[in-house]
Amino acid sequence: MKLTFRKAALQLHLWLGLTSGLVVVIMASTGCILAFEEELKNFIHPDRYFTEMIGTKKLPLSELSLQAEKALPEELKIKRVQISSDPSRTYVFRTLKMDNDALTYWGTYLYYYRVYIDPYTGKVQEVEDAKHDFFEIVLDLHKRLLLGEKIGKTITGYSTLMLAIILLSGLIIWYPKKMSKNMLKGMFFIKISASWKRVNYDLHNVLGFYAIIPLILISYSALIWNFENIDKWVKNTLNGKAPTEQKAKSSLPSEEFTKHDFVLNSIGEKVEKDLVNKKEAMINFPRSEEGTYYAELTYGNKQYQNEQYNFDQYSGKILKHQFYKDEKIGYGTALRERNYDLHTGSIFGVFGRIIYLLAGIIATSLPITGFIIYFNRKKKKPKKKHPIRKG
Repeated sequence: MKLTFRKAALQLHLWLGLTSGLVVVIMASTGCILAFEEELKNFIHPDRYFTEMIGTKKLPLSELSLQAEKALPEELKIKRVQISSDPSRTYVFRTLKMDNDALTYWGTYLYYYRVYIDPYTGKVQEVEDAKHDFFEIVLDLHKRLLLGEKIGKTITGYSTLMLAIILLSGLIIWYPKKMSKNMLKGMFFIKISASWKRVNYDLHNVLGFYAIIPLILISYSALIWNFENIDKWVKNTLNGKAPTEQKAKSSLPSEEFTKHDFVLNSIGEKVEKDLVNKKEAMINFPRSEEGTYYAELTYGNKQYQNEQYNFDQYSGKILKHQFYKDEKIGYGTALRERNYDLHTGSIFGVFGRIIYLLAGIIATSLPITGFIIYFNRKKKKPKKKHPIRKG
């Protein structure tokens, strides 16, 4: 006999849940830990993120970058700097190298260091081996299960796809066959006075419903990161006839270039000047001869609200300047720029981050309560049919 649509949704919900349950628990619980990572880091390590005293003038960026490189082991080169508009904050320099063919977290990060420097004195406040940072390990567990880019990302990617299907099939199951007053009450409220099995069922059914919207948004944004084809399809479909973005390139000089410090300092001064009324800036250093200095200045806690610059590494000339409200970028590109904020809930402000945290806690519980429901039903013995006596 053919399964009805509702029964098909139930079977899909059950078996995909059993398949991906453990991975969903890991991703959801680690996501909860990362929800307020920045605030926790500032609280735990104030000596890293804040200067001893606020000076009158900051040192040139080239000098601070040189101090950061001197503090690194093995003569490594700085690849990025993070600058806050808060005058009491340190500059955070970073360098890292990854091996995406590695099979574990420890193999993936060949090296990863952060150097925290007082911008007024040039004092190195701390050199952090970020590979051993608790939050970095939790982040990799969240993204790759500590199993590397190829295996770990594949598992979390398909588990996220399963989660999206589980959520949609769960919504079909949640809606009752026949609506009544008691059914309506059971859809939105947990009956605390009932048996533990009923309470467990309500925890799965009711809390799952309340968390479904943020969890679908989280799943969608994760799928965009995990599946390049989905990312391209959404972007290209929504962009329509919007012009294709052109990559900025530095013009190679005709003779030996010796003005690295001058160019870097001019870029640093430009970024510092533009940081007024903004939160922070991130400057990526060039990775090739034609590469550029890429600067991203963020307005607040929403990452997509930013201003972007590409500077020629030999002249400091602005090659490209893009504002997040620029009408020239397509809807697909604009949505893609908001993906991080959509995933973390920051697109809806602090309230959104709190809602996402609660949704993450619920998501952690759903595979557990769901398995208990499945286990209890499996334990039920089928009723014996008594033979009908004749005469």
